[in-house]
Amino acid sequence: MASSVTRLTVVTAALSLLALGSPAQAAAPGSNLFASAATCYGGAVRSYFDQGRSGGDAGPYRTTTRCRDINVRNASQYGVNACVIFIDRTGACNYRTYLPSGSNFITVATDVRDGVRFKVRFETLRYEVEPLIAYHAF
Repeated sequence: MASSVTRLTVVTAALSLLALGSPAQAAAPGSNLFASAATCYGGAVRSYFDQGRSGGDAGPYRTTTRCRDINVRNASQYGVNACVIFIDRTGACNYRTYLPSGSNFITVATDVRDGVRFKVRFETLRYEVEPLIAYHAF
């Protein structure tokens, strides 16, 4: 009986180590990636459209020191494409990123300087009558 408990403990410990990831992906000493992500997402702004329709623009916003990237979380019941328009530079999207329904935060623009004005454009995959709800962390 004691040997089966020992094996179970060893297997559980091994699975826990696998879930944590390899040491090559570990953060640098003294840094806390979870804390920085929590701080970034903690300042998220909500956008809401009564109906998703074919999409729409949220913003304008201005990037902050809180996040290095622009991140969007889709809280809608359907998937959408999102892109960032850097208002002072262009009226066109950077590139489209698919956000599945109920997604976690997904990066839609990387390494954006602080103080840059932008808006997020949403494009639905079909005409939607349900609300379009998203959170933006920047």
